[in-house]
Amino acid sequence: MKGNYIFTSESVTRGHPDNLCDQVSDAIVDNFLRDDPSSSIVAECALASGVMFISAHYASQAKVDMQNIARDTIREVGYPPKVFNADDCTIMTSFQNHTATDYRPLELGNLTSEQIDRITAKHPATLFGYACDQTKALMPLPIWLAHRLADLLDSREVRKKLPYLLPDGKAQVAIEYANGKPLRIHSISLVTSQTDGATIALNQLHSDMVEHVISPVLKKEGFAADEKTHYYVNPEGLLIGGGPAVHSGLTGRKTGIDTYGEFARHSGAALSGKDPLRIDRIGAYAARYAAKNLVAAGLAGECEVQLSYTVGSARPISLHVRTFGTGTVDDEALALRLDKAIDFRLGAIVRDMRLQYLPGEVNGFYGNLAVYGQMGRIDLNVPWEQTDKVAALT
Repeated sequence: MKGNYIFTSESVTRGHPDNLCDQVSDAIVDNFLRDDPSSSIVAECALASGVMFISAHYASQAKVDMQNIARDTIREVGYPPKVFNADDCTIMTSFQNHTATDYRPLELGNLTSEQIDRITAKHPATLFGYACDQTKALMPLPIWLAHRLADLLDSREVRKKLPYLLPDGKAQVAIEYANGKPLRIHSISLVTSQTDGATIALNQLHSDMVEHVISPVLKKEGFAADEKTHYYVNPEGLLIGGGPAVHSGLTGRKTGIDTYGEFARHSGAALSGKDPLRIDRIGAYAARYAAKNLVAAGLAGECEVQLSYTVGSARPISLHVRTFGTGTVDDEALALRLDKAIDFRLGAIVRDMRLQYLPGEVNGFYGNLAVYGQMGRIDLNVPWEQTDKVAALT
């Protein structure tokens, strides 16, 4: 984007109800794929007032205790039992087992190109990937900093120093842009939840957040506030309890946080809770992979890649590139280079990124993606953040 403006993006912590639902949904996906890489699984959660509802449709040889997975995930988030008790909270379920009619062993690592051609999209989808040169991860600066703040706010180090904090929190970063480039940090906002009976004063909470969260993140990331930068901490007062007792949660409700913090387009479809053969999930990863490699290759300072799939197609019916005037060659030429360098067929994406097998190799692979964004995750070494197509594109 060009021009002068202020842009804000937000991230949430592990205990935010929407995020907790994403974590449970993806933990279920991990467990199915770990035991049976051919699993087809869609899992969704809703959460309110200490009651969780899980809906799942699956076809798999795996035996997965979804209620137990949900309780383990809730327990790991770290709510005190009197706020949200993993052991005795109510978990309602609706499971549809389609194994008898829909299951087929399909380990894509063993398939030929002709067989990959026969793996088609089951849903129409238009996916967007984005990359820019604002940060080391080639992500927009507002969402990058918001995720770093949420991550540190969640850390054991901070929770140990500030025991009055609960796991539900939110971070928002506003960046002032000049001619489309980050100029300064306009403001940082943190909203945290506190334990029942917390006697912390608001001015002390503000001081604690600046000292233990905001300042360390800015120092580590190499950014500095100025005399006009505003810090807002719980501007409406303490949030006692937080979490499911205060607000509800739903899988897939934080798609902007999962992607680019609304700085760039995204499909709007939920990413969490879906196995890798769902094009609306892995197509978003492929589009990010393509955009990031173009920027990493020095072919653009900013890039959006659009992939459109129709039902019954193995390949995208549309591959469109926009570089917003930052490209070193025209956008159509870049699209042709991408089409030659990357196999965008549904089955090929899953095969080349090994998305069926990673849950069996990395503990909680998809579950780890459910917090602090699914794009720009250089900390997790995910395949769509690799820049191994740079040579092929130049």
